[in-house]
Amino acid sequence: KEQMMKKVALVVLVFQNSTQLLLMNYSRTLKGPSYISSTVVVCVEVVKLICSFALLSHEHGWDWSAAKIELSSQLADPWDTFKVGVPAFIYMVQNNLLFVATSNLDAATTQLTYQLKLMTTALFSVFILGKQLSNQQWLALVVLTAGVTLVQLGIRPPGEGEAHSSSVHYGSQLTGFLAVLSACLLSGFAAVYFEKILKGSKVSVWIRNIQLGAIGSVLALAGAYVSDGAAIAEYGFFRGYGAIVVLIIMVYALGGLTVAVVVKYADNILKGFATSFSVIVCALFSIVFLGMQPSLIFAVGAALVMASVSLYNSSRDYFGLNGVRP
Repeated sequence: KEQMMKKVALVVLVFQNSTQLLLMNYSRTLKGPSYISSTVVVCVEVVKLICSFALLSHEHGWDWSAAKIELSSQLADPWDTFKVGVPAFIYMVQNNLLFVATSNLDAATTQLTYQLKLMTTALFSVFILGKQLSNQQWLALVVLTAGVTLVQLGIRPPGEGEAHSSSVHYGSQLTGFLAVLSACLLSGFAAVYFEKILKGSKVSVWIRNIQLGAIGSVLALAGAYVSDGAAIAEYGFFRGYGAIVVLIIMVYALGGLTVAVVVKYADNILKGFATSFSVIVCALFSIVFLGMQPSLIFAVGAALVMASVSLYNSSRDYFGLNGVRP
């Protein structure tokens, strides 16, 4: 069963990572009124909350009463819930930053640059969890940094020349890159912090996701009205919603739930390979179907990103070598 869950997690991770940013970018090209991105973040948290409770009930044989009893007993500890509120707040900010990034960068660049979260996660693992990385893994992180930098410089929209790109689009590209970098930092910290919470107690992973979803929904709703209150009042909460936006919400929520499954059934090696495959799929799709113009610099950068992921994971004990040690 565990091996099957690992295979399923691999497929889901590849699908979710590949489609999430592509859908977000595609949605911005559609004609008609644009959706308010902060409201999408709220809907994602609500969907995750509902799905997490359903999965908790599944663990109890679809006994909703038993699931509610377990949930109530856990929520009775306000300090425990408050601890989960920290990553919930961070995830809310991170999701909004990704919407800012995809409004300023193409899917391939955003996806590849977002792989910096591997580095930030490793750094926070060292400082917060006390893990030790091998020299090979530190080298992989350096290669990753070089790769995403070259990717940032080596791809441009169709018909856009080098000089035109730097003179006209530099500001928006800088905004997008800073948004992705901030999302990477927040992603790394939240992932390590949440890992510490999960491994520091015997609470069900779905209970943790329910806590995250409940707190995240409230924070996201407050954030939506703070940042886009005027637009929501004028156009409505669901302005611009359609099949694509609903699909974005479902894929985003799937990502949050998939992380929980990976933590429970899989490992970092599986997650690393899934990330690699998803980056390749996203980049190739953008080049073949979206008309993006890759240069040699982009090709070298993409190759370095792929090589860094393999190099990072190949030093783990899974391959009989000396890897990460807690």
